[in-house]
Amino acid sequence: MPETTPAQPVPQITAEHRELLDQTLDKWSLQVLDCLCEQPLRFNGLRRAIPVITQKSLTATLRRLERNGMVDRVVVSTRPLAVEYRISSLGRTLQDLVDALLRWTTETMPDVERARARFDELP
Repeated sequence: MPETTPAQPVPQITAEHRELLDQTLDKWSLQVLDCLCEQPLRFNGLRRAIPVITQKSLTATLRRLERNGMVDRVVVSTRPLAVEYRISSLGRTLQDLVDALLRWTTETMPDVERARARFDELP
């Protein structure tokens, strides 16, 4: 009798999935994850790496990423005490996806700009 393997469940996008994707793939989270995949950084190091982000947005982004397990917040015992942000092992699993998304946006941006221009010319 032939062996059959159970069918794999079809992935579904639930509310939890949408929330996680929204919180990890928004414009600031992608940039923060990209920076932290390179090296651990303190808050001001991230501000310098992403100069257009406001302090409020960076704080909120780091908290969301930490809450979702993508980033670790580490207190460094220096004088004065400092906080360093590091990509977590879970966050590291996103590195190839983040790189692919950033590469895709770079490669397709000219096509997107042409499509936008065509759309904007419509009556």
